[in-house]
Amino acid sequence: MTTEPTAPHEDAGADSSQGTKVPAAQADPRLLVREQGLAGYWSDFKRRMRSGELGSVPVVVGLIVIWLIFWRLDSSFLSAQNISNLSVYIAGTGLISVGIVFVLLLGEIDLSVGSVSGLAGAVFAVLAVSNGMPEALALVLALLTGAAAGAVHGFFFARIGVPAFVVTLAGLLFWNGLMLQVLGTRGTINIDYQSFLGTMSNHYFTDVAAAYGLALVAVAAYFAAQWTENRRREAAGVPSRPLSEIAVRTGVLAVLAFVTAYMLNQYRGLPLALLIFLAVLVVFDVLLRRTTYGRRIFALGGNTEAARRAGINVEAVRISVFAIAGTMAAFGGLMIASRIGAANQGAGSGNLLMEAIAAAVIGGTSLFGGRGKVWSALLGMLVIGSISNGLALLGSPSHLVYMITGGVLLAAVVIDSVSRRTQKTAGRT
Repeated sequence: MTTEPTAPHEDAGADSSQGTKVPAAQADPRLLVREQGLAGYWSDFKRRMRSGELGSVPVVVGLIVIWLIFWRLDSSFLSAQNISNLSVYIAGTGLISVGIVFVLLLGEIDLSVGSVSGLAGAVFAVLAVSNGMPEALALVLALLTGAAAGAVHGFFFARIGVPAFVVTLAGLLFWNGLMLQVLGTRGTINIDYQSFLGTMSNHYFTDVAAAYGLALVAVAAYFAAQWTENRRREAAGVPSRPLSEIAVRTGVLAVLAFVTAYMLNQYRGLPLALLIFLAVLVVFDVLLRRTTYGRRIFALGGNTEAARRAGINVEAVRISVFAIAGTMAAFGGLMIASRIGAANQGAGSGNLLMEAIAAAVIGGTSLFGGRGKVWSALLGMLVIGSISNGLALLGSPSHLVYMITGGVLLAAVVIDSVSRRTQKTAGRT
């Protein structure tokens, strides 16, 4: 019995029937970058900058420049006491800004958060201080007040179709009037610094192990999360980061975390307000990036009609997002009331609303929707807080704060617009 001759092995790039070449599959550029080492990463970084994928680079560079300028003008700017005071100052408005990030991801705006924050502080003060209600219960009711206010805005926006700008502008006026009604003729209600709410902004963990322990937990959690993500991606057969890259990223975070912990321990230790703010950021970061609900928010911000056709309940997501914004506004208002030790008729007014919105935008959340992170609230508040704090140390007039902050906000929006246009030109949107 004869055996048929075996056909020669055909080249993967050749078509056996036509004899023509078939283009070979191109390797994933991310894999090529990682194979090239540092040179590959540098080339990829330059490519991202040219194509408009700026990420957090502008705000980080801007923050470093701001710190260097104020440090040169007044060496006490980077002192342990000033860093500690700055971390407490940014917590209240930063919490409000977290809610703004969610709304901006939808491509919408919420102008009521300042008034809602003042209302929450007034509700707490009247219930707990004036009427003797247990503070924990009063705190929950104040937060629920903010959630209810946000849900009302979401209902009129999602179900009735009233533009979010108009709904929340009406809310700004209505909730401010209700706050004045709740406070009544008393005007101002003082909050005991030793009370449950008072300790939120005035308690410090003086043991050095607290700050260093938090830094260690943060670094370990980040490394574990990156390692787990890599294992999952490898199992799925998709590109993953090499261990060396994870080690470098973890090392950078470790330096930042432990230097911050060292500075805080040189003054009074770890502020409870900062710990609460960071915990909220972590929780909402996981909610946005690791859950189906978070992906639905990004989907709505990218293309509402496409999201609707994909089966997403657009109305429910919109209402829930505005409810989150209202809850975080209430939380931030309570933190601010804790810091100043009172709920008064001026709460939620002034530049609070503008700072909360500006922080989210300056930190990197797009005004056009679909792009941003909750960590934008932290980065943006560090920029705004640093400008206010630095000018105060220099004894500059308050109008300079508004002018410089406005200029920084405009620069952030311009960068965002140019970035989107560049990405569109490069075919990345």
